[in-house]
Amino acid sequence: MTILTPRKISDLEYRIEQDSEYGMKVPVVIYANEYLLQKMIFDRTIEQAINVSTLPGVLKQVVVLPDGHQGYGFPVGGVAGMDAEEGIISPGSVGYDINCGVRLIRTNLTENDIRPKLTELVDHLFNSIPSGLHPKEGCVQLTTSQLDEVLVQGVKWLEVNGYATKNDLDVCEENGHIQNADPHKVSELAHNRGAPQVGSLGSGNHFLEIQKVQEIHDKEAAKTMGVFEGQITVLIHCGSRGLGHQVCTDYLKICEASYQKYGIELPDRQLACVPNTSEEGESYRKAMNAAMNFAWCNRQMITHYTRRTFESVLNQSESDLEMNLVYDVAHNSAKVEKHKIDGKEKSIVVHRKGATRAFPANSPDIPKKYQKIGQPIFIPGSMGSASWILLGNQNSLDLTFGSTAHGSGRIMSRTQAHKNYNYKQIIEEMQAKGIVLKSMTRYGVVEEAPEVYKDVDMIASISHDLKIATKVARLVPLGVIKG
Repeated sequence: MTILTPRKISDLEYRIEQDSEYGMKVPVVIYANEYLLQKMIFDRTIEQAINVSTLPGVLKQVVVLPDGHQGYGFPVGGVAGMDAEEGIISPGSVGYDINCGVRLIRTNLTENDIRPKLTELVDHLFNSIPSGLHPKEGCVQLTTSQLDEVLVQGVKWLEVNGYATKNDLDVCEENGHIQNADPHKVSELAHNRGAPQVGSLGSGNHFLEIQKVQEIHDKEAAKTMGVFEGQITVLIHCGSRGLGHQVCTDYLKICEASYQKYGIELPDRQLACVPNTSEEGESYRKAMNAAMNFAWCNRQMITHYTRRTFESVLNQSESDLEMNLVYDVAHNSAKVEKHKIDGKEKSIVVHRKGATRAFPANSPDIPKKYQKIGQPIFIPGSMGSASWILLGNQNSLDLTFGSTAHGSGRIMSRTQAHKNYNYKQIIEEMQAKGIVLKSMTRYGVVEEAPEVYKDVDMIASISHDLKIATKVARLVPLGVIKG
């Protein structure tokens, strides 16, 4: 299709007005600078956002965040709100890795405390936490009935079984448990793929990093989170593994076979969808929610074994180390939320694909601990680059359905990365920065080189300047584990 030219509204906002000739029901708004916009125009990001704007029940505007890039049908770094009664739900608009997300663990340690044992810590973590595309087993093996309990109860099941604390639940999105999850809507194949993978890191851009807080930008928020300059933290980025991937695969097939009977016309079959209130839509949501609960449990089990590793290597207890969860936030989901549309509150299905919630202070859906400051957000970097802690802001509700960027966003394909970089080169760069890196494969390191991503500082700054999520702290890696 011909790409409509985005009109510049400001230095950080571009807009494509609703155009009925293209079937658009709402405008497309891109929050980016000129450099990032050109990257989006180069691939199919803008075209995909226009396609989303044609879907039934889409409301207000389709949003592309600064980390936006081409995805499966729906752009990664995209947000769209669909009328909960008259709109659709779309598996491809959530993505294959349902509830891929990020969590941050704080400690009371500094770099001087761990530098002498950093290599040992990284080695121990690498050996304790299965990683890679097809790990033979996770940290905990579940029977079919136990897996079903995990899919329904989420992290609550791990708390009962000694793998999580009450604080872990209190500072996890949805308290680590989203309701209306039904394991009977999850296929046997998805069950089989998920059962051995609880507590495994996965591959691709998933990682565990030991980091240092380099800069504090919001002292009040940092203090509330228990974060201080020079502090050692651990950032975990992974999702629902094979179970979530299979749920998406299964329901894409169901939607591809069903959408026409509902009179839905698609600009791209990858956007296959069904009415939110249809039998197929309800079934997908229940399966998606089960996968979300699985993902929170996956990150929680990794947290448990991270704590045990620090205890073992540093010969101190978890409580002595004050290894508390700061927050856990998802970035691939479709949730029913209430938002103001044309001044009226409506229930809408917010599809966030490669986008994270960014709710402001006093929002009922964020933990009591953060009611006065807003919801913590994490934008992870890639190996040698920084990561950011941000804070949800009121502007997010007005501009982005309460959302912000989830990462820095790729600017180079994996194939191109192999042409431009090699393993030895990247390892030498990491060593020069004092970063200890362990990876299951060499090609995974090359594909996730820092240079294949956009500048994470630029992404965080755009979010901050738009006041959809504001800067709290900048973190830099010391030790990295990749699948």
